[in-house]
Amino acid sequence: MTKDKLEKLMWSIALPGFGQLLNRRYIKGLTFIFLEFLININANVNTIIFYSFLGDIQAAIDKANYQWLLFYPCVYFFAMWDAYRDASGENKPLIFLPFVFSAYFMTVGVIYSPVLKIFDILPGPVFLPLLSIIPGVLVGHIIKSILERFWRKPSSMA
Repeated sequence: MTKDKLEKLMWSIALPGFGQLLNRRYIKGLTFIFLEFLININANVNTIIFYSFLGDIQAAIDKANYQWLLFYPCVYFFAMWDAYRDASGENKPLIFLPFVFSAYFMTVGVIYSPVLKIFDILPGPVFLPLLSIIPGVLVGHIIKSILERFWRKPSSMA
């Protein structure tokens, strides 16, 4: 990964849309920033982050608007993938898979966050979705590797 791609990806992690602005994709960048604020405000994301880091998971669950929160993972990971892809100037096949599966797994993490306990601990609507990214990235890379091997052209016989 080049320094330029890493920079755009990291800014996109900080706030969806920033990577697009750095890539000079202003309309996309402003659209992602608008969506970030729209979803963040309606889902109460900052409030649930606040309560989660204070250890009051039940308050975070109570404040979360899950109808809006379910939009967050897909917008977030799509913005990251888009910034990363645009920064490279090329479209490598299957590079999207770790991003897509991270979004899928994080969405499932959001769904189960009010009830799923890990070692009798309720991680809640911030920490369970974040933990869900790890298997999402792994599954995405595994599927990407399998598909790349399957689609690899056989070398010519001499």
